[in-house]
Amino acid sequence: MRSIRRVLLVWLLAIVLIGVVLAGILIYRQARAEANALFDYQLRQTAAALPSEPFSSVLGGHTSDGEGVVIQIWSRDGAQLYYSHPGAPLAPRAELGFSTERTPAGDWRVYSAIVGDNVVQLAQPMAIRDLLAAETAWRTIWPLLVLLPVLGLGVWLIVGRGLRPLSRLAHALEARRPEAVDPLPDRRLSSEIRPVVHALNGLLQRLSGALDTQKAFVADAAHELRTPLAALRIQAQLLERAADPVARAEALADLHHGVARATRLVEQLLSLARAEAANDAGASSQARAGSGRSLDLLPLIEACVLAMTPLALEKGIDLGIEGAVATAIAGDADADALRVLLGNVLDNAVKYTPRGGRVDVAAGQRDAQAFIEVVDTGPGIAPAERERVFDRFYRSPGEGVDGRAPEQGSGLGLAIVRRIAERHGAHIVLADGAPGAEGARMPGAARGLRVTIWLGPVRS
Repeated sequence: MRSIRRVLLVWLLAIVLIGVVLAGILIYRQARAEANALFDYQLRQTAAALPSEPFSSVLGGHTSDGEGVVIQIWSRDGAQLYYSHPGAPLAPRAELGFSTERTPAGDWRVYSAIVGDNVVQLAQPMAIRDLLAAETAWRTIWPLLVLLPVLGLGVWLIVGRGLRPLSRLAHALEARRPEAVDPLPDRRLSSEIRPVVHALNGLLQRLSGALDTQKAFVADAAHELRTPLAALRIQAQLLERAADPVARAEALADLHHGVARATRLVEQLLSLARAEAANDAGASSQARAGSGRSLDLLPLIEACVLAMTPLALEKGIDLGIEGAVATAIAGDADADALRVLLGNVLDNAVKYTPRGGRVDVAAGQRDAQAFIEVVDTGPGIAPAERERVFDRFYRSPGEGVDGRAPEQGSGLGLAIVRRIAERHGAHIVLADGAPGAEGARMPGAARGLRVTIWLGPVRS
């Protein structure tokens, strides 16, 4: 497992070590330059101290062996008068001033000058100067190298102290109960830790909302399932107690109807759970981003209308496609999810449209935006209720159709529609639709419902 403290320690020590090495190189170069200047000055002073009279009178009086200095002396006519180290690999010539001579034994620093009647040459190995510079650099650097472990320990302790708020944060999170979603305190935090705490608090806030939504969903689902299950139990008891075939057939029909209603409710609960899970997983941004593919709406509409036709025929409702234009939406839409969306809209339209009414489905584009439109001749939805009908388990208190009580749906159809629309970046508009039979007898009353689903840009 990677450790931030260990990584910081390794990198900091590596940087310090690199700095020490670079400092050593710079110190060595500086010391070498100073040593060269010092020894050059020494060579010049040594040459000036030699006697200026003829060399024969001072032979042997100024032999020098200090600091590896080699001395050669010539007369003005070129005769060599003195050579302090005959074995030194120096050329038998004199170039006035300072020069550097390369030999098989290494480089030599040479100084030549005319002293009286003689030509004097003093030479010194460069290795002596380099050694002195290296010793100077080492004496400067080695205390830093000795202090490197102490520096590492200090870095380890300081980094550990700096990371202590993270450890406290981790312990605070570990000590929390699973249901605790209250925000973490963000007082007295460093500027590096505060963004992490703020991000965690944002996550906890979203998680709290999701948990509240999930609890409400489970509670509402349990409440909604209780009624059809109780009805199924009663219908089963009535079937058991039926004494004649007619009563048994009626009880059996009621039981089948109750089973169908409970099955429909469970199916819609599962559809809503899947739609909400897809939204929470960020599928909306993925669907809107797309991968260059497109979806043709007309085949999807035809399939949904065909699936709803038996129910429409049973109720005597004219269900059909009216004015649909072949339209393709851009992006990476989920055809199955859109089929569920349109199926729920059509199911509501057929369910609430009275016998003899009609439901028309259209598709097309306006201002480069694709849409699907479903218009029915049912009782419609009052403007004040058009936003609330998208809430889960909410049922509009409107009147029923054909003189019967209002349809007892699950209250989930439009909730599923909205969740799928949000997933695809679409939006839904509810408006007054075509006038129905009841509206003809009630002048001025808005009847019918027009559901327009705006699906986004069309494929170019």
